[in-house]
Amino acid sequence: MTVYVIGAGPGAPDLITLRGAEILGRAQTCLYAGSLVPAELLERCPADAVLIDTARMPLAEIVAHIVQADAAGHDVVRLHSGDPSLYSAMTEQRRELAARGIPIEVVPGVPAFAAAAAALDCELTAPGVGQSLLITRVSTLSTDMPPGEELERLASTGVTLALHLAAHRAAALTDILIPYYGADCPTATVAFASRPDQQIVRCRLADLPANLADAAIRRTAVIFVGRVLDPAAHPAVSDSYLYSEARMTKLRRDG
Repeated sequence: MTVYVIGAGPGAPDLITLRGAEILGRAQTCLYAGSLVPAELLERCPADAVLIDTARMPLAEIVAHIVQADAAGHDVVRLHSGDPSLYSAMTEQRRELAARGIPIEVVPGVPAFAAAAAALDCELTAPGVGQSLLITRVSTLSTDMPPGEELERLASTGVTLALHLAAHRAAALTDILIPYYGADCPTATVAFASRPDQQIVRCRLADLPANLADAAIRRTAVIFVGRVLDPAAHPAVSDSYLYSEARMTKLRRDG
């Protein structure tokens, strides 16, 4: 039997991958975070599947359920929001299961930052403006940022930021970022990306705390910061070489 860690996507139930949906459709046990995973996804499970909401469970209890289901010969799904490679706590679950001789198979999902960019109708890498995206978060009561990953140090690169789990710290992060990005730097915040209650807030960096407060956005949001959010404001921006006439001419010439 197999334990699958599946990315459920950012919220819309039809943004799970085909592979994830197929595995979910035959899973005999499914553990999911009820506060984050849409209930509609659970309808893909077999009618007799064991469904376990882990929203208020400690790690030891989650692992115990997986071990029990595995011992019973079940295919087990651990359903995470977004993609398991980002902020999923998959590593600690893998460690505990590996210690018990239980391997896992990871099925990727659509990450929240990708769904947020789609909601903004925005390419996060624009020629002549920005070709890098730095995905990060801020320290919280539950998890500090490790040494060397302080926001000040990351911001000094000047690349486009995708800030997760940071809306409640808007005032503090704005104070940190303005010296590096400028008060007028464009920002775009997407809360509950791809869900019916999705919210989008676009504003200057200096206005971010007030605008998020007005929209009552404090969690489940991705905040983008960077000039790439407004490429039209940069007259020197060039189109991609990939589809340029110059490249097509060269390809035809070189055969």
